[in-house]
Amino acid sequence: MTMRRIRFVACLLLSLPLFASMKVGAGETAKMSQAFSQAPVVAHPEKAAIIAATVAGQRIVAVGDYGVVVLSDDGKNFRQARSVPTRTVLTSVHFLNDKQGWAAGHDGTILTSSDGGENWQIQRAEAGKDRVLMSIWFENAQHGLAVGQFGLALETNDGGKNWQERKLVEGEAGDRHLFQIFAGPDGLAFVAAEAGSLLRTTDGGRSWKAIQTDNKGSFWTGLVQKDGNVIVAGMRGHVYRSADKGLTWTEVPSGTQQSITGILSHEDGDIHLFGNSGVLLLSSQDHVMSLKVLPRVDRGNITAAVHVKQGDRLFSLNGLLPEK
Repeated sequence: MTMRRIRFVACLLLSLPLFASMKVGAGETAKMSQAFSQAPVVAHPEKAAIIAATVAGQRIVAVGDYGVVVLSDDGKNFRQARSVPTRTVLTSVHFLNDKQGWAAGHDGTILTSSDGGENWQIQRAEAGKDRVLMSIWFENAQHGLAVGQFGLALETNDGGKNWQERKLVEGEAGDRHLFQIFAGPDGLAFVAAEAGSLLRTTDGGRSWKAIQTDNKGSFWTGLVQKDGNVIVAGMRGHVYRSADKGLTWTEVPSGTQQSITGILSHEDGDIHLFGNSGVLLLSSQDHVMSLKVLPRVDRGNITAAVHVKQGDRLFSLNGLLPEK
């Protein structure tokens, strides 16, 4: 039994005495069913467990456990989204602009929002099938891709109204866990994957090729820089860079064995990598040839981050982390 199922069973058992003492009519049953189809209300949105975050225009949109979505328009004060019709764990969020976005997570769930994350609608879900989506990305308003465990990949060509399952590559590489899609200009995009592998496309995700590096651990995150360099990072602090748009890769000594969970690019050319135990890595305008370790005092595991005009905003399973 997985930890997720154990937690569900435990919560159910604790709830039985409460439900046994209630007299529930048809109206109350409908209200309860509706309540459990919505993300729970959290008393302190800034403390919600966050797994992924992005920006929609100037707004921060962060998603996480129990379908919770929190928003901030000033980078400091957070509130909960008005309507999220799921309690499924959300692992990824992507916005094309300040209005249109998508989120994905467990049970093959994909949500969409057309108002900057205030209200969400379910596009698809596979309740109880335990199929986990780890990343969602849209090339444009019509063509999108979501990927996850054991090579799971879903594609849409109509903005998410319909999703079709597909195999990105054949062979062993096609069955590996797919952790994050990250894209650059002119159709270039990658999927950070298990066992030191990546998937690469130059046509916006219509065809893919597998690339194997000499890294033995999984890659969890990546970034295509404006200068064309590509960075990918993941387990045990491994960081790799490519100067030829992802065809060949070289390891960059990171100075840490803490796993890297995300990468941010700043306007001045600085690159920030963040990860477990509060690790922060800084590369200053040298094409990520070297990295400087700047650990946080609180040693919190950083699960997501965004860069806004107020600075970097870092999140954990305990919510927004305080500024240094």
